[in-house]
Amino acid sequence: MYTYNVPKREEVSTDNQGIFDNLKNQLGFVPNLYATYAHSENALKNYLALNGAKSSLKAKEKEAVNLAVSEVNGCLYCLSAHTAIAKMNGYNEAQILELRAGKASFDPKLDALAALAKNITENKGRASEGVLANFHEQGWTNENLIDTIVLVGDKTISNYVNNLTQVPIDFPVAQPLDAIVA
Repeated sequence: MYTYNVPKREEVSTDNQGIFDNLKNQLGFVPNLYATYAHSENALKNYLALNGAKSSLKAKEKEAVNLAVSEVNGCLYCLSAHTAIAKMNGYNEAQILELRAGKASFDPKLDALAALAKNITENKGRASEGVLANFHEQGWTNENLIDTIVLVGDKTISNYVNNLTQVPIDFPVAQPLDAIVA
């Protein structure tokens, strides 16, 4: 099996070194997944621009999408990172587990968002009519729909980068959903 290293600051381009410095200042460390993007001259900068772009979705809503998508795509790194971020955004353990399963019994509007994110991911960009109708019935707009699709794509990129490279997880490791729910 091919092993991918997590590049250190001195192993990346000057531009990526600057991004590493900014990440360290903002987050206190450079997450291994972000560092892995720096194998490319441009990928880290491009990904962070996409990830940090303005959206009609609030931070808490974004985490609902991130958790549902990462669960479908089986990305333990992203599940671990977004479990920590979801807690910082006010979700508790039970809510995080529901969101990972594409549900939110505690909030009908978030339930529709999580279900749509899961459905889009499972169906490679297609959604069932019922899930899409419920999304709009819960008050989500066409702008929210497009921003959700962009966020599904954003998270899928990171899921795929990690699933292929298997870099070490540098967040508290999320437990497999089936082991917890079973």
